[in-house]
Amino acid sequence: MLNAVRQISREDNLMLNKEFTWFFVIFGREFRQNKRIAFETLMFLAMAHFFGFYNPKQLADFLGIPHQGFYRAMEERSTYYPREMLVRFMVRQAAEKLRPIMGKSGATVSRAGVSLSCDNSVIDRLGRLLRCTWSWYSGRCKKVVTGNDLMGTVMTISGIAFPLHLLLCSRQGRANTNKPDLLISMLTRLTEEFAKEGVDLTAFPITLDSWFVSEELRQRLRDLGFEKIIIAGKGNHTFKIGKVKQKASSWKKTLRLLTEQWGIDVPSLRTEAVSPTFGLVVLFFFEKSATRTYYLMDFSKTPLRGAEIWRIWSQHHIIECFWKILKSVLGIKAMRPRGNGLHVTLLIKVIAYILATRLSMRRPFLKMTVTEIMRKIRRESDLEDILREHFHVPIPSG
Repeated sequence: MLNAVRQISREDNLMLNKEFTWFFVIFGREFRQNKRIAFETLMFLAMAHFFGFYNPKQLADFLGIPHQGFYRAMEERSTYYPREMLVRFMVRQAAEKLRPIMGKSGATVSRAGVSLSCDNSVIDRLGRLLRCTWSWYSGRCKKVVTGNDLMGTVMTISGIAFPLHLLLCSRQGRANTNKPDLLISMLTRLTEEFAKEGVDLTAFPITLDSWFVSEELRQRLRDLGFEKIIIAGKGNHTFKIGKVKQKASSWKKTLRLLTEQWGIDVPSLRTEAVSPTFGLVVLFFFEKSATRTYYLMDFSKTPLRGAEIWRIWSQHHIIECFWKILKSVLGIKAMRPRGNGLHVTLLIKVIAYILATRLSMRRPFLKMTVTEIMRKIRRESDLEDILREHFHVPIPSG
């Protein structure tokens, strides 16, 4: 049988080497305990995703070696280094993309569509003995179940999602955990990290899901320095528009939306309202489909125009695309380590995503999706050749 695997071209080889070097330079610069071999193992596990190996067992079977060594290396690491590496790599990646934009005019920055999006996603492992668990009602199981709940902050630049901070939520611990507190903690850390890179993170607009709506959170975001805040509204909130006071779910049915407004490509209506909870607030109703109407609340320090609100919110769906890539394309559910390996799993998946994102900005992969990039590399490259060419990882033994 003829060997169908083709060697990677010299150009692609140099390009991969340059991207791998970027990770190793940051790792060596940021962490004094320079455990290069351990980090090379994580990098190789991330690269294996491009060839369809989503967990160490699959990769070990392909290489013909025991898989216990991979899992042991993942589970023996402390939680500090994986969590720190996540933040450092993600912030550096976004800061590099931001620098060419920051020196340009306001119109250029606006066209780049830079915004922050905060959301959470559930990894429904449905097990009993899980680390970092959260409970929720499952419509599929028709009961309350537990699984991993992942909260994230993503920066959107020119339609590309750059994850900045990912945190596994958990109610376990010495204090009562709630997501708004975790969100403020994440944003505080990010503003400090971006300040080190010379970037003011609070200058960009931020969007949040309706789960986070509260007067306290609005004030805490403003205290951090954020001035443009857009949050999805809930249907049970009550607003007074004119002389009529009723729930938002009723307003969505009675308000007449306007079409062909400048800068807005959907039927919409921007209006002021009075809320018993939030006081005077600007609402933005829009029609997402022929039968569904949604609304946003503008918590900005200075109220935004309808076109500005819509342009900012139209980027929010990109965080949902990121969750989909993490689950469906990179197969985060396929890797189920024990102990501290959960944080290492997240680090490996994010490294694979960042590597694909960086490759998408280079000529052979321009305008390609993550799936298309993975297919191209799998078609034109050989994993064992990449291991010999770019890594010096000793084969783990069982």
